[in-house]
Amino acid sequence: MKFIHRFAYFLIGLVIGSIFVYFIWNKKDVQFDYFPNSRVLKNIKNDIRVFDSKALAQMIEIGIDTADISDILEYGDVDFKNSLPRQKPCKKYLIQGEPKEKKVLITIKKCDSVSTINNVKLINNEN
Repeated sequence: MKFIHRFAYFLIGLVIGSIFVYFIWNKKDVQFDYFPNSRVLKNIKNDIRVFDSKALAQMIEIGIDTADISDILEYGDVDFKNSLPRQKPCKKYLIQGEPKEKKVLITIKKCDSVSTINNVKLINNEN
């Protein structure tokens, strides 16, 4: 059998297998959270969220609500350079996001199964 025929059989099998796997994984709603940013955001989203009174006042002042915080926790970026992920007893994360076209930095204190939003700050856009 020529190389071109073997390669064609390989490609046909690869395409059929890929389609089969795609439909199985699509029904199971599989997510691949392998990168550190995705893992941290997923863990915080799965925790019980508590808002500090100071953070609530800052959110009102900035003009965002809890739905915007949920969007930041879905699509935001964790600032690992300034976060304290190994701090005991509770970890501290700084997460940056852009709800409603505003750059916002939130500070989250993550304990066992409770994540407390402590600070919500508007970042200057002119930098």
